[in-house]
Amino acid sequence: MKDRVLFIASAGGHLSELLALKDLFSHYDYFLMTEKTKSSLTLREKYPRRVGYLFYGTMAHPFTYPLKLLGNSFISLYYYLKFRPRVIVTTGVQSAGPMCCIAKIMGSKVIYIESFANIETKTASGRIIYHFADYFIVQWKSMLKLYPKAKFGGWIY
Repeated sequence: MKDRVLFIASAGGHLSELLALKDLFSHYDYFLMTEKTKSSLTLREKYPRRVGYLFYGTMAHPFTYPLKLLGNSFISLYYYLKFRPRVIVTTGVQSAGPMCCIAKIMGSKVIYIESFANIETKTASGRIIYHFADYFIVQWKSMLKLYPKAKFGGWIY
């Protein structure tokens, strides 16, 4: 029986980074989650019955973001309980945060891959998840100064 692994990232570049790991999908009973956007809707065709969607929202919208984050927390709990992953793999940003917190509370492993785009600064989600991730991976050696307990994994592209 294959381990259950949930791959989660926000739409855009973080999702592109996560999909660079798609060769790993066949090794696991996997599920993929991202924010629902026009570009991410095609994932259902590529990965039938293996995709779930979250609300799209950024902190640039201070009035709607808290509501979307709360909604995403409930959606994440629903998918976590439905799929029961042993491991969460994420390239992050805000929409992945609730799932990582739920997974940690429920006893799953959390693997966080810090964004390729960050060479000298931490991401908002990285700052938080670094403290409880089981494996925290950076793609640039320079990031080890900011995250001393991280592992250098190299580029995933």
